[in-house]
Amino acid sequence: MTTKSVPAQPVTVKCLVWDLDNTLWQGTLLEDGEVVLAETIRDVIVELDSRGILQSICSRNDHDPAWARLQALGLAEYFVLPEIGWGRKSDAVRRIAEQLNFAQGTIAFIDDQPAERAEVNYHLPEVRCYPAEVAATLTGLSEFSPAVSTVDSRRRREMYQAGFRRDAERTEFDGADEDFLRSLELVLRIGRATEEELSRVEELTLRTSQMNATGVHYSDATLRALLRDPKHEVLVAAMSDRFGPHGAVGVILIEKHATVWHLKLLATSCRVVSFGAGSTLLAWLGDQAYRAGVHFVADFRATDRNRMMEIAYRFAGFDDESCDCRAALPAPEVEGVERLHLLPAEWSGSATTRLDAPDFIGAPATGLEAARRS
Repeated sequence: MTTKSVPAQPVTVKCLVWDLDNTLWQGTLLEDGEVVLAETIRDVIVELDSRGILQSICSRNDHDPAWARLQALGLAEYFVLPEIGWGRKSDAVRRIAEQLNFAQGTIAFIDDQPAERAEVNYHLPEVRCYPAEVAATLTGLSEFSPAVSTVDSRRRREMYQAGFRRDAERTEFDGADEDFLRSLELVLRIGRATEEELSRVEELTLRTSQMNATGVHYSDATLRALLRDPKHEVLVAAMSDRFGPHGAVGVILIEKHATVWHLKLLATSCRVVSFGAGSTLLAWLGDQAYRAGVHFVADFRATDRNRMMEIAYRFAGFDDESCDCRAALPAPEVEGVERLHLLPAEWSGSATTRLDAPDFIGAPATGLEAARRS
């Protein structure tokens, strides 16, 4: 068996790339057009899909008959970015990883031919390779068993497929970027997290590094405790457009004090950066603070990946100016955290996105003018 050795706690596979002949199905398509699919393999494909693991194809075959056979078997819908042709398999696997924007260490490849696995292994050493004879057992392996299963993870493949259609239309769109965003009919929904949504929130803090303001992970237990704390707001943002849902795209954690709100965590999905989700969330939060008559302080801790989040804060008006409102906050719990300050202003709304968010504030707090002058 030539499966690569993996760590005791391996990184979860995000995408499994299947060979076809004598791997996904039994037989060789060019020799036998009626290749057979074992029901155990169908079960594996369906189960991995339900766990939020994407699946693709890398096969030496003529594209049209191979894809037609997958359609006849009722499987074509389960695969994204299929690479069916006669080029080198390592090149095909690399293209799949790049188009998904996945690290190669989160990609797995399964093939019945040792030479094909060796070729992928040589050029892409981080990709995990598996022989065809273990295909029926993949769902029992820890790397194919995500710790958290959410509504969004179970429909991840559909969201990626909608994203590919969206990107294709964007490429063909002849006009200003703002006009294209308006044409998407974007809707950003913000609401208080429920007990059922907490797993989605935890997953987002784990999966998001580029657009996580502190890089801090909040456990499920910590988030559940904060839900019951009247001083804290745990908010979830979800986005959709005419192509379909983007799923949960943002998590916000705020601690409220009398004269200042403390934004302890803002994490947004990298998938929606180009749609302005982060800037819309910050503008809405600033407007809420404005109407509550409080200042706004946001935690930021620089990591090797979240420079874009600092830019988003600065663009929203957060700065390093001193203010007495910081005295209301306890010292940072995490080393390296900066506290950026914002004197909120009224917001007129987004030009490209419809916001569906309840009023978290109510009537402005007393001492409004004093808070603004402090």
